[in-house]
Amino acid sequence: MKYFLPGFTVLLLIISPAHAGQSENFDYFAANRRMISHGVQAVLTCNGLFTSQRTLEQVFAQELAYLAEPVGTAEGGEYLIDRERKTVAVGGPQSGPVMRAAFREGIGCIILAPDQDFDDIDALPVNTQPALISGDPTAIAWPNGDLVPEKPLPAGIDRAALKAASHWAFDRESSEQVTLSLMVLYQGDIILERYAAGVDVSTKTRTWSTAKSIAVSLIGMLVDDGRLELDAPLGIEWLPGVASPESDPRNAISLRNVLHMSSGLYPVDSFAMEYATGSGLAYWAGASSLNGARNRGLIRRPGTFWDYENYDTLLAVYAMKKALGDEESYHSFPRKALLDRIGMRNTLLSTDRFGDFILSSQVYTNARDLARFGLLYLQNGIWDGERLLSEEWIEFVHTPAPATSETGNFYGAQWWLVPDDRIDVPKDAYSTAGNRGQFVIVVPSRDTVIVRRGLDYGKQGFNRWDLTREVLRAIPKHQ
Repeated sequence: MKYFLPGFTVLLLIISPAHAGQSENFDYFAANRRMISHGVQAVLTCNGLFTSQRTLEQVFAQELAYLAEPVGTAEGGEYLIDRERKTVAVGGPQSGPVMRAAFREGIGCIILAPDQDFDDIDALPVNTQPALISGDPTAIAWPNGDLVPEKPLPAGIDRAALKAASHWAFDRESSEQVTLSLMVLYQGDIILERYAAGVDVSTKTRTWSTAKSIAVSLIGMLVDDGRLELDAPLGIEWLPGVASPESDPRNAISLRNVLHMSSGLYPVDSFAMEYATGSGLAYWAGASSLNGARNRGLIRRPGTFWDYENYDTLLAVYAMKKALGDEESYHSFPRKALLDRIGMRNTLLSTDRFGDFILSSQVYTNARDLARFGLLYLQNGIWDGERLLSEEWIEFVHTPAPATSETGNFYGAQWWLVPDDRIDVPKDAYSTAGNRGQFVIVVPSRDTVIVRRGLDYGKQGFNRWDLTREVLRAIPKHQ
């Protein structure tokens, strides 16, 4: 349609609803998704081979099973593996952008930026920190070591129900639910430990977001020591930098807000964007996790809306880094303060290529180390008679975040809680939760810790509270 005005010619375009709908459905982040997909495969393959010590066939069958379009097969494809240098490159002329990952001592595999090649390996971080506690763990008694004496089940444990719970966890109705390991502790002792074929007590796999619960434990130690404050501003230099940073409304965000997943910052991982923007670019494409976390605008009042964002956790980790003061203290703190002290010798905390811990997801460990971690919480923060975490901090992490009060009180501070509508498991239970079925479940009223490691894929999921119900059928109720 054309209208004529004096001195002007105006063209009016009429766009049909059909065309408008097509525009709305266009994926403007397709290039990001392809790059990230190749980065996921590079990191998971690299860690599968060189951190988990699995075969390439196992990696394709399980680690990569959740990818919609993996590049190649175990028999070959457009990827390169250098076992001597411990590197993996995925992509090429047929499949798209090449993404590279390299194993680094004490850290695990690090993803490089798209414009980097393996000539840059020597510039990537390593962690050669000596162990705080020496000795052969196989000669050190559980839980500080891996010497587990044979002993009869404690009084009151229902052996048949325990066996049934084990079968329930491993013999799933869906092939998409893949249990790798299951451990049950009662009163600190291992009463059940089972592994799938191809997995054993030494196998390290990715924790995914169970790492967040490790992060909040380290942060809690600094709060207990007075080096961080829950309700003080994070003290972060936000991006982009402005002339008057003191007037930035994001300065109102507290440590409590980000630990509650209630920062009020613009979401970049949720709403189907996790593998297109946000932390996906740091996890899988070599972007700075620190810069990404700081570069979001405030859209809600902090503390009022629950939104699960990896960058909220990483903001808390950055506050931890600032409190520790220097790079050496930052990199040595997790092992000195926590991991080595409770015998978590098999645990690797990975970083991005800039040396910042990706403690929202990228930790590799085995089932026993996670059982030790759960036991620390079951023992109310005490290990070998020494208090590592205050009772107040443990209470804080499993108290419902205020922003979840109208939706079920299902989340505390980087730990998940029994939602209001579950009446078949004790209300005092709380759990870590990681993608693909990584759970550490603490049930104080039943003196129990449950660890389940998985490599689930598809849409089936695995319900941690159903598992808790099944295991607790074997555990006596305390009077």
